[in-house]
Amino acid sequence: MEIKRETHTIDAKGMSLGRMATKIALLLQGKHKTDYQPHLDAGDNVIVKNFDQIKFTGTKEKVKKYFHYSGYPGGMKSITLEKLFEKSPEKVLFLAVSRMLPKNKLQARMMKRLKIEK
Repeated sequence: MEIKRETHTIDAKGMSLGRMATKIALLLQGKHKTDYQPHLDAGDNVIVKNFDQIKFTGTKEKVKKYFHYSGYPGGMKSITLEKLFEKSPEKVLFLAVSRMLPKNKLQARMMKRLKIEK
């Protein structure tokens, strides 16, 4: 079976982060195709443009936090969505999409097909 990959371009201007991330995750998995099989990596390529003009609903910018634990006592670090978006906006979308994909060996291959342009 030959896998045919299309390229989808998404303009993120004015879109909500979560709603856009779910659409991207479905395209990367290939769930929009009629011949979808969960054990095959048959998803498409996704290019996101104007990601720096995305909108956040409610008070997520101030309240939502991302955590990282080093493994050592006292090694828990957190950063708010607002600071992470200023520092690296691509990482916000990368984390949102990767956490929506299945946690298996195909996840890294799917994430390689996501391109984020400014």
